[in-house]
Amino acid sequence: MDRRSALKHAGVAGVLAAAAAPAVHAQAALRWRLASSFPKSLDTIYGAAEVFAQKVRQLSNGRFEVSVHAAGELMPAFGVVDGVQQGTVEAAHTAPYYFFGKDETFAIGGAIPFGLNSRQMSAWTFEGNGLKLMREFYAKYNMVNFACGNTGAQMGGWMRKEVKSVADLKGLKFRIGGFAGKVLERMGGVPQNIPGGEIYQALEKGTIDAAEWIGPYDDQKLGFHKVAPFYYYPGWWEGGLQLDLYVNQKAYDALSPENKAIVEAAATFAHVETQAKYDARNPTALKQLVGAGAKLRPFPSDVMAEAFKQSIRLYEEIGAKNPNWKKVYTDFAKFRAEQNLWFRFTEATFDRFMQAQKL
Repeated sequence: MDRRSALKHAGVAGVLAAAAAPAVHAQAALRWRLASSFPKSLDTIYGAAEVFAQKVRQLSNGRFEVSVHAAGELMPAFGVVDGVQQGTVEAAHTAPYYFFGKDETFAIGGAIPFGLNSRQMSAWTFEGNGLKLMREFYAKYNMVNFACGNTGAQMGGWMRKEVKSVADLKGLKFRIGGFAGKVLERMGGVPQNIPGGEIYQALEKGTIDAAEWIGPYDDQKLGFHKVAPFYYYPGWWEGGLQLDLYVNQKAYDALSPENKAIVEAAATFAHVETQAKYDARNPTALKQLVGAGAKLRPFPSDVMAEAFKQSIRLYEEIGAKNPNWKKVYTDFAKFRAEQNLWFRFTEATFDRFMQAQKL
């Protein structure tokens, strides 16, 4: 039977079905949902998940699509790990230290006080034992992790009143991200763990006395300078916050080798682009904030010294009771010592010289 005869016998319905077939094949063969811990208004940190999704779609020629959902759309900002672990969503994009309450080891995957800067964190993750150790840990939560962004070193946050010494931290209700609150508490502060989209209202109403988020570009969008004029630096608890893409283990295992490679490549692309955006946009935003009345202040030396002392003591105490922490932190600390020795002779010396020049 020739093609013309076949079409004749098939009738109109058969012809329409044949014509529609290519459109069916063009549809995405795989769809994931990704829950973010961040609001859409923050195009850098929330945007990292969108960059990831766009790159997945591009690399798969549209056969693999990821829909990104802001904090509160599918689940609360701090509910995304439960969502991935239980398979409610296939993936999440978040700051690992938000979940230190489950196990302090989560924090090492993001940032801990006086930890690694962004370059050192990438080196530990990709070339050291970081990815291996964190994946062993996250397997307990039915998740696979991928580095998916870094903010770089952060600012120390916004205060209603000046902090002139450690004594000024006593009783200070401070919105501070995740694990760093444990150190602040040891210094007399009262840490508050509040999602990014809710900080301004708490600061405006006086529910909190101070707040930190990330740095000038995001802080300007959130308007903190309007209600707390003193802008402190550096964020000693975040030398470089690494963001993670968490993927449900079952969903990841079901991927083809090609799609696994696409997820890895897309996450790595977003990882690099996110910090590039922050580094490019923060300088202008900082100048604008100062022009709008923000008062820059360095943390006093006694605050830095006490924070460092309390951080190291805290890590020792956690290691004595948490084997997960001890295993990961021991490797992390060794890597940090080696990196600081190297950076002391190269990056740090070069940076100090260049920053002293009038260019």
